[in-house]
Amino acid sequence: MSRRPFTAVLIANTISIAGSSLTLIGVPWFVLQTTGSAGRAGIVAFCATLPVAIAALVGGPVIDRIGRRRVSAVSDLICGLSVGAIPLLHYAGLLEFWMLCALMAVGGLVHTPGLAARYVLLPHLAEHAGTTVARAASLYDAVSRGARMIGAALAGVLIATVGAESVLLLDAATFCASATLVAAFVRGIPAAEPQRAAGKVSLAGYRAELAEGMRFLTRTRLLLGVTVMVMMTNGLDQGWSSVLLPVHGREALGGATALGLLVALFGGFALLGALLYGAWGERFPRRTVFAAAFLLCGAPRYVVAAFTDTSLPLAVTMALSGLGAGVLNPILTTVMLEKVPDALRSRVSGVTQAGCELTMPLGGLAAGLLIDGFGVTRALLVFGGIYFLATLSPLVFPSWRSMEAAPAAPLLSRTEPIRPSSAEPAARQPHPSAK
Repeated sequence: MSRRPFTAVLIANTISIAGSSLTLIGVPWFVLQTTGSAGRAGIVAFCATLPVAIAALVGGPVIDRIGRRRVSAVSDLICGLSVGAIPLLHYAGLLEFWMLCALMAVGGLVHTPGLAARYVLLPHLAEHAGTTVARAASLYDAVSRGARMIGAALAGVLIATVGAESVLLLDAATFCASATLVAAFVRGIPAAEPQRAAGKVSLAGYRAELAEGMRFLTRTRLLLGVTVMVMMTNGLDQGWSSVLLPVHGREALGGATALGLLVALFGGFALLGALLYGAWGERFPRRTVFAAAFLLCGAPRYVVAAFTDTSLPLAVTMALSGLGAGVLNPILTTVMLEKVPDALRSRVSGVTQAGCELTMPLGGLAAGLLIDGFGVTRALLVFGGIYFLATLSPLVFPSWRSMEAAPAAPLLSRTEPIRPSSAEPAARQPHPSAK
């Protein structure tokens, strides 16, 4: 046993997600500064997230054949190059709006397979490190939340002092560092390398694998319900983070520094929520905790932002919302990984992740168009109302009761392979997006 691969992935995620937080704030602010248009900010968000769903759908069956370690490293490297090209072209006076959209699309296309590759390794990393999947999932999410908090705070300060362009260069460097860590230290785990049993790539086999993942999803009402709910909230969150909050911060809250601190506050309390759930969460019913946490982290921040032009009320709301958000991913990770046979984990992850991310391109675009047409206050209220209705799902539909039934599935071993069957539903955890 060795904790080095798991530690390397945690550090790589910390660096990469902190860098992504720089882009999360830096790119919308860059677009608003250079164009002054919320609609164009929405178009950039659309271009950045449309390839995400496509990559998630087509990438799952390929990840195992190429190798999870290689996919993760190459994904981060390409993301670093695409993000770094934006400020370099801007400095040279060559950056056109279509180029910005294209570069963001490239990053979105390759980023999702890298995230999926690291995620599906989590049970093996936990076993290799001598810990449980539940503890590893809580730590994994807590580290991600902490990195998001640090990156957001740093982004607000750096944008105010050195400009959004320098923030994007720093993000490019973080992607390269993450790629190096995964390539160098995630070794000695057979599941991280190319899986020869996956066979040769063919269109017929590829379609069959995707169809198999879709069947697992549609046969299991809980997994389908989770996917639909998170699909809705991810689209709304994309509109919040890429357009609504940056525009509100620019018009009413005093600029990028306040925006960065609000996002950091959300991330800090999300980290606290993940740690609290890791320590005591298993003592309480999952569905009750999940429903309460999602109601807390969703609609309130939209409503408060719509009716305040100062930072303090929204800061309190963001802190409480972050606390709820921190609970969500550990619950979903534990529930999904308990049910997934490793032989199906990568291919099913593509279907579920694509479903969860299907509305994200529309979220940013809709937010930009609503602001241009009706103003930021009405846009916030519309998004908040839809969010509230979506988060009632665990309390309304009976299928969510099966969240409590979580029989642990054994990990795939080299001597006793797991044979997928219709009695063993499998899916990758549909992550709520970074809010």
